Amino acid sequence: MSVFDKILEKLGLRKKQSAGTGTTATKPPASTQTGGASARTTGVATAPKPISEVDVVKQLEQKARGTGLNWKQSIADLLFLLDIENSREARTELAKELGAPQDVMSDSARMNTWLHKTVMRKIAENGGNVPKELMD
Repeated sequence: MSVFDKILEKLGLRKKQSAGTGTTATKPPASTQTGGASARTTGVATAPKPISEVDVVKQLEQKARGTGLNWKQSIADLLFLLDIENSREARTELAKELGAPQDVMSDSARMNTWLHKTVMRKIAENGGNVPKELMD
């Protein structure tokens, strides 16, 4: 499982993977399965329901209460809060996984800033409710 997959899992945006399969153990909603009752009886498939967004800020603020962690600006604090390895090596691996440009990779401070914003954007892309100011 990739580092970013662990982040999504910890935030409730991705289900745990089945042991040894590499696939999630979730069943797609009935509205997206082929041959559902509505498709057979009316000839028209029902529109899939939108994914409900996870309130990422609320979750992280609750986890951070009383810790003094600055997860809104620090990728290391964000990873620590999610109980994910936050060493420089782990952050470098995550940056590579998310496609960090080479010029960002050569400067640890720039990499951390880029990584925090990119992780927040990717969380939003995966159904997390993240305020715009955390992605800019």
